[in-house]
Amino acid sequence: MLRRPPFAANRPVCYSEIMSSPFTEVTETFWTLAKGFNVTLRTMFRKPTTEPYPSGPVRFEARYRGIHVLQRDEDGLEKCVGCFLCSAACPANCIYIEAAENTAAKRISAGDRYASVYNIDYSRCIFCGYCVEACPTDAITHGHGFELAPYNLNELIYRKEKLLQPATLKTTAV
Repeated sequence: MLRRPPFAANRPVCYSEIMSSPFTEVTETFWTLAKGFNVTLRTMFRKPTTEPYPSGPVRFEARYRGIHVLQRDEDGLEKCVGCFLCSAACPANCIYIEAAENTAAKRISAGDRYASVYNIDYSRCIFCGYCVEACPTDAITHGHGFELAPYNLNELIYRKEKLLQPATLKTTAV
């Protein structure tokens, strides 16, 4: 039984509306192939845009989100005050923090607390940047590290010591 198009309910069925001719199908196939080959031939003779990694320097865009870096302030203290906002903002739930209290004898950060444990599981991280946006002290930022290909899955858990920016020695002017 032939179906009628909905717009032609009261008129006789025309077979050209239901089935196309072999000539039309061959013509449409030819033009589809021509469009596809056009794209292929246009890009075939262009110079490839490959990076010369690892022999050359890697070029990063300004908005590149690499491996996280825990920042220090100008006095060399950690900026992280253990507020857990980055952990709460993370949709992948890959940040684990344990906070501890600062003492007068041993100052780790400028605030009352500091992050005694700060782990990021890069096997779960999606590099969304929500942790960077949520941090009130700008303690966590995205760096330019990009090599995350270990042989062991446990090496993808970066601890505070690996994430923390190295301390710089303050030089005093005489």
